[in-house]
Amino acid sequence: MLKQRLMWIVWPAFLMAGVIEMLVFSMVDPEDMHWFGHQLEFSRQGIYTVSFFVFWLVTSLSGALTTLLALSPFEVNRCPLPQDDRPDGCPKQGAS
Repeated sequence: MLKQRLMWIVWPAFLMAGVIEMLVFSMVDPEDMHWFGHQLEFSRQGIYTVSFFVFWLVTSLSGALTTLLALSPFEVNRCPLPQDDRPDGCPKQGAS
């Protein structure tokens, strides 16, 4: 289930990072970008690459937060340990 949820987050974020990349760099020239008053020392492709991964990270975090907020109370509160290995405070229901 974890792999499936990870793909629910990472794949749409990858697609949206590509769309954001196209939108941003259709209006901004990478060689005109400055960071704290200094021109960036990367090539155009370097700036495209770094910004794609930044966009991917931001959209992945957004998707991860949405997935976290969509969890049911049962999924959040269940004990992930087998019945025999549970500490005293671990809920009795929801044995895996």
